[in-house]
Amino acid sequence: MSHKPGKKYEAAAKQVETKPYQLAEAVTLVQKIKFTKFDETVEVHLRLGVDPKHADQMVRGTVVLPNGLGKSKRVLVIASGDKVREAQESGADFVGGDEIVTKIQNENWIDYDAVIATPDMMRSVGRLGKVLGPRGLMPNPKTGTVTTDVRNAIQEIKAGKVEFRVDKTGVIHAPLGKVSFASDKLLENANSLIQAVIKAKPSAAKGKYVKSATLCSTMGPGVQLDVTAFNAKTA
Repeated sequence: MSHKPGKKYEAAAKQVETKPYQLAEAVTLVQKIKFTKFDETVEVHLRLGVDPKHADQMVRGTVVLPNGLGKSKRVLVIASGDKVREAQESGADFVGGDEIVTKIQNENWIDYDAVIATPDMMRSVGRLGKVLGPRGLMPNPKTGTVTTDVRNAIQEIKAGKVEFRVDKTGVIHAPLGKVSFASDKLLENANSLIQAVIKAKPSAAKGKYVKSATLCSTMGPGVQLDVTAFNAKTA
């Protein structure tokens, strides 16, 4: 059953022209047309000219947004020995070893936004693929979440580290902050994220890298972005 968009959504959508907007204009517009009572997240969706079925065209990485995401992430650290204390002192929300792995397995417990593991715990953590994998929470050395430097990893995530990864349709979806942010802060975050995605361009990707891009808030209509400048940087 498809439900009809509400009047408020339609009124917001009417303010969006069917033309590509410059990033700064798009940020201000998304903030202006917001119509819900809660503080929505602003997101960017980038359609890339890659085929993620090929390992050499996979696009993934992390970026610390200069102005954070507006909410502190709940971080779980799976560690042993001294690293447990280091995690507790560095502000992790949940810390544990094998007992936490068992809890996640038995109770399907997912009350956290990021997971960091020390390398010695990865054998146990590997059993959690079914629970953590589909939610994008599986610790990975490439994104700095399998590490012995637990303190730094926690600080980065708390500071607004965003992980991006192209989905199987070739699209990256990423949060940029809250609608209530000052426009220039959102714009800085958007630029940092887009730069990071451009830097992560695989050499095997041919042709136009950023095919299209949309900016929107959680409930609001999408605003099409002009991607010319993004592609100029990858040429």
